[in-house]
Amino acid sequence: MGKSSDASETPKPRETRDERLKAALKQNLQRRKQQARARKTGDKSGKAG
Repeated sequence: MGKSSDASETPKPRETRDERLKAALKQNLQRRKQQARARKTGDKSGKAG
């Protein structure tokens, strides 16, 4: 009952935070691009506005 066994040494808190931020930023960017494309093409996904 512990943390992941792939890391024998705990990484620096700064690095793990940076990795989390980097991943979240990437996801947000992809989501925003997808939304922008949907708006640009006049997506008719049934959203009432």
